[in-house]
Amino acid sequence: MPRHVLDSLREPLESGRVFISRAKQQTEYPARFQLICALNPSPCGQFDGDIASARATPDQILKYLGRLSGPFLDRIDLQVEVPRQPEVLRHGPSGTTATPSETTAALAEQVAVARRRQYQRQGCLNSELDVNKLQQVCTLSSGNHDFLVTAIEKLQLSHRAYHRTLRLARTIADLSEQKDIQRAHVAEAMSYRALDTLLTRLKEL
Repeated sequence: MPRHVLDSLREPLESGRVFISRAKQQTEYPARFQLICALNPSPCGQFDGDIASARATPDQILKYLGRLSGPFLDRIDLQVEVPRQPEVLRHGPSGTTATPSETTAALAEQVAVARRRQYQRQGCLNSELDVNKLQQVCTLSSGNHDFLVTAIEKLQLSHRAYHRTLRLARTIADLSEQKDIQRAHVAEAMSYRALDTLLTRLKEL
């Protein structure tokens, strides 16, 4: 998709509303949705952080990934890298699969409990916290705050990404039934900035 089309999603992702202006009229529609998207790490489909693994040059990869603007990426809370899994091909269709540790019903109940905890604590979901309330609900120790700020600076992320990472860390803590946000929760939240990390590595090549 062209960059301007993707960037047009920024406002509804942030506000949950769509504004359409035509002539002298403006119409507003509700547009709270969950965005799920996928892309290859490079135009050739192969790149694992080592340029030797790709059939494209760093400039070609950066141009390809350049369709995703920084402000657009800021609004994607969970960026998960899915590496190639040669062992799956090695085992073939008859290979054994791992047994899930938790059932879907158990995970659904865990999510429901976390949501109830959020409503009881602040009257809304973590994703709906404004910046002022975020500082009250998502307090960090000085060490954990420094850890998060250092990671944000290393990846050259924005204040928006900082706030969204903080909300995600609070959610991870809620799923773990923890009252306070711990270092592990912050680290896990930062691990979901996979594409930002990839772009940083590319710029260093």
